[in-house]
Amino acid sequence: MVFSSLVFLFVFLPLTILFYFCSNTISAKNNALVIMSILFYAWGEPVYVLLMLFSAYINYYTGRMMGAHKDEPGMRKAWLILCVIIDIGLLGFFKYSGWIVENINALTGLAIPVPQIALPIGISFFTFQTMTYTIDVYRGEVKVQRSYRDFLLYVSMFSQLIAGPIVRYSEIEPQLTYRKTTLKGAFYGLNRFSIGLAKKVLIANYCGATADKILGGDLGQATVISAWLGVIMYTLQIYFDFGGYSDMAIGMGRIFGFKFSENFDLPYTSKSITEFWRRWHISLSSFFRDYVYIPLGGSRCSKARQTFNMFVVWSLTGLWHGSSWNFVFWGMYFFLLLFIEKSMKDILEGIPDVLRHLSTLFLVAIGWVLFYHTDMANVWKTLGCMFGLYGSGFTNTISGITLLNNLPLLLLGIVAASSLPRSVGNIFKALCMRKDSNALAKRAYVVATGIMDLFLLALSVISLVGSSYNAFLYFRF
Repeated sequence: MVFSSLVFLFVFLPLTILFYFCSNTISAKNNALVIMSILFYAWGEPVYVLLMLFSAYINYYTGRMMGAHKDEPGMRKAWLILCVIIDIGLLGFFKYSGWIVENINALTGLAIPVPQIALPIGISFFTFQTMTYTIDVYRGEVKVQRSYRDFLLYVSMFSQLIAGPIVRYSEIEPQLTYRKTTLKGAFYGLNRFSIGLAKKVLIANYCGATADKILGGDLGQATVISAWLGVIMYTLQIYFDFGGYSDMAIGMGRIFGFKFSENFDLPYTSKSITEFWRRWHISLSSFFRDYVYIPLGGSRCSKARQTFNMFVVWSLTGLWHGSSWNFVFWGMYFFLLLFIEKSMKDILEGIPDVLRHLSTLFLVAIGWVLFYHTDMANVWKTLGCMFGLYGSGFTNTISGITLLNNLPLLLLGIVAASSLPRSVGNIFKALCMRKDSNALAKRAYVVATGIMDLFLLALSVISLVGSSYNAFLYFRF
């Protein structure tokens, strides 16, 4: 079940809200969320619910054991190592075993049967979440959770279970036992959810349909114009698809009283690759920073060691996204760009901001070509078409018509990815909600925001009814 489905919008979410707010204690509310979250996951993965429950229990039990041996460093470390091995082992088995066997066969000429294992939805996300708890308990940064129900709620909460953001246990620990569900919070949550749904349904879906038609079609017929259109559309799709889901997750969390950290912060406004990765998928970047990069020594070591640390992080970042060589190369591509930026920092800072911004967008878009195609041959074909190397020409009648037909969507995506909507919204809010504003101005802000939310929800539903394209990219990760 995806958030941008009619079943979720008109059946699952209303029932969950009803059960939640009919519960009169925090314990009962937690029970309601756990039950509905398990049902949500079982909708698409009935068998793998047991895997998710097992993963949660292993980390919960490990936390209890480390708490029981708090004065025995050796035992605590042994439990941590065992739990991490199990976590990584499960992730590796389900996500990478087939790919590993394929590569062994390719290198050795063997014919080992390739295991056909379905990828459990969200396994990369809930595995990292459980690991943040176990590692932080070992470090003494969080208390041991005594309630398996509350820990399971942290792991399985449907709003962020399948696509993040990767919520750290330390962020949500106090909210498991005490949180307020206010009208103001619910209003903000609905606003955030409706904006996220619109990003996904009204922009990402339509950009994705065009991108798939071009990049997933006959690249031999692509022109320079059509190839660039396909790449730009995919660049917009992946942002509004994943960013929209993060908005919906944060919005639903707020409705139930939870405050999740931001996962995207206008990444396409960045002026460097370093800045881009501080704004894109923030929860994943910060996970690798705090649990891999810094423990390896971070930047407080020799340049050679720092380069090695970056290499490890970006190798893992690429692999985290999928069991395919294109993701490994994608990770190495950004490792190389970040290495060059660090090496030429003083020179690059002297370049005008406009040029730095445009060059960052250009390099990120090239990276998305690597991300889109699992077949490296298609990566080279797409890049070749983008730069006119395959004789397909600069443009033709079909690509010109395709560009014109998609021009309104393209402009909408570019504007929506900029800082303009946020700036306009902040100015309007500041004008209406000033301390010296009268009650009418504040009421106007609430009414205007509510009308906008209902308008976006209505448009999204109409689009869902009339459209067959509703893929979610990060399901495969």
